[in-house]
Amino acid sequence: MRKPSPTSPGVTRRQVLTWSTGALAATASGVAKAVTLTGAPGWTPFSDNPPETFPDAGWLFFTDEEAATVEAIVDRLIPADELSMGGKEAGCAVFIDRQLQGFYGTFERLYMEGPFTEGTAQQGDQSPLVPRERYRKGLAALNKHTHATQQKAFRDLTPEQQDEILHGLEKGDIKLEGYDGEAFFAQILINTMEGFFADPIYGGNKDMVSWKMIGFPGARYDYRDLIERHNEDLKLQPVSIADLSNTKKGA
Repeated sequence: MRKPSPTSPGVTRRQVLTWSTGALAATASGVAKAVTLTGAPGWTPFSDNPPETFPDAGWLFFTDEEAATVEAIVDRLIPADELSMGGKEAGCAVFIDRQLQGFYGTFERLYMEGPFTEGTAQQGDQSPLVPRERYRKGLAALNKHTHATQQKAFRDLTPEQQDEILHGLEKGDIKLEGYDGEAFFAQILINTMEGFFADPIYGGNKDMVSWKMIGFPGARYDYRDLIERHNEDLKLQPVSIADLSNTKKGA
């Protein structure tokens, strides 16, 4: 995980607060003017709260069998076509693995004390299970189902058979033993989409494939020079959070 980096020289927070105070005073006197900051910021993005990342290669949470199942699922949820690579190549399974290894996997930042009772749809998730438990139970139940009905693990089924099972889980037509199949499908679907569109720093969206596909310029620092350029293809290459320290205004 990245550690907070030291503050760099340049524009300081104290200067920004001073300028902000001056701008408020000017507004009160009726002579408000825009404040333009020059020079390098005196801090770096995320220096106090860096993104949770894991530099280690390989699977950090999934077993090899679980990883193969997740890769097969994400490749059916986002199959490769003329627009982009598939979910597996894009790193969606890697993204999910890293998320489960981190604080999301244990719901570290959520209140998880009981009582746990079934709520309404408007009340959202009421399960006592954290994502790590959900994936472990869901993947085991899925493979148990395919072994019982197809005599194969999910990853070894044909794409058509895999699609049929995923559709059955989504609709609630397939009931898994020991876990809610519909809930499992919803969980892995949303996590796959997050992995496909999230910043590559988290393990997915390889080569910023989804951002290039939709024309999203990424985590750019400053757009002021571009605001007035309407209805124009700016041909901006996407920028990752990892690139912010090297990104110049308008670059």
